[in-house]
Amino acid sequence: MDSRQAAIDAFVRHLASERRLSPHTVKHYRRDLSTAAEALDLDWAAVTVHDVRALVARLHRRGLGGRSLQRLLSSLRTFYTWLIRERRATDNPALDVRAPQSGRRLPKALDADQARALLDHPDGDGPLARRDQAMLELLYGCGLRLAELLGLDLDSVSTGSAELVVTGKGNKTRVLPVGKPALNALRAWLRARATLVHDPEERALFVSQRGRRLSPSGVQQRLRRAARARGLEDHLHPHKLRHSFATHVLENSGDLRAVQELLGHANLSTTQVYTHLDFQHLARVYDGAHPRAQRKNEQEDS
Repeated sequence: MDSRQAAIDAFVRHLASERRLSPHTVKHYRRDLSTAAEALDLDWAAVTVHDVRALVARLHRRGLGGRSLQRLLSSLRTFYTWLIRERRATDNPALDVRAPQSGRRLPKALDADQARALLDHPDGDGPLARRDQAMLELLYGCGLRLAELLGLDLDSVSTGSAELVVTGKGNKTRVLPVGKPALNALRAWLRARATLVHDPEERALFVSQRGRRLSPSGVQQRLRRAARARGLEDHLHPHKLRHSFATHVLENSGDLRAVQELLGHANLSTTQVYTHLDFQHLARVYDGAHPRAQRKNEQEDS
């Protein structure tokens, strides 16, 4: 038997009998170490940190994702700790190697037709229907986080100046413009709210049928209900509406900084990832807006 495979077999026996790890976990260790053994083609004691870095780069080029590579490196580190204990190796070459970061999974944005289907057909005219319509308009029209929506109070809204004061992450506040559809929906809801709230101390903008501040699960449930009523098949949640807001504003303006301010992002890089902005779009914005880029274009035309 290959001495490298024999070491793996002894290690997984140790995991199962001494550490009593689950068969599922042991299986993952065996698979990761077998992958490494095949790719490295070296005795375990001869493997260096450079070999492990090259292994990670090679597997990444083959399409292995960041999370899978992180798990493989974790398996190697644990394996080498055992090898050192068993005096089969003298150091741990995987100790200081890091996997590339995984790409951030982005929610799928609603397209313009789906957004219109969701917002242009209110589900009735009762108090709860008016509340739901106002919430949908603010989530999509202002790009609010769920916590920001639930944190709104009556004095957060100025219908006269069409502005919304939002408290975001880090307790930072920002003032957002409110579009006409959202403003109309808010006015209708404020009239209906009075029929549900009997406690003058309750300052929450959005309340439940019992007149208390709405819960996160309450909002999520109503969004799912609204999506089904309007024939939207995809799962609808607040983050998806926020992402749709950012995507549509960016597509129509190309102004990444403005979208950053509207979303309340501390860093521009967060906005760029959030709105899946590609390099070609950035290049077009640069070519159309930067003085040096304009000068370069003029020289090419002359």
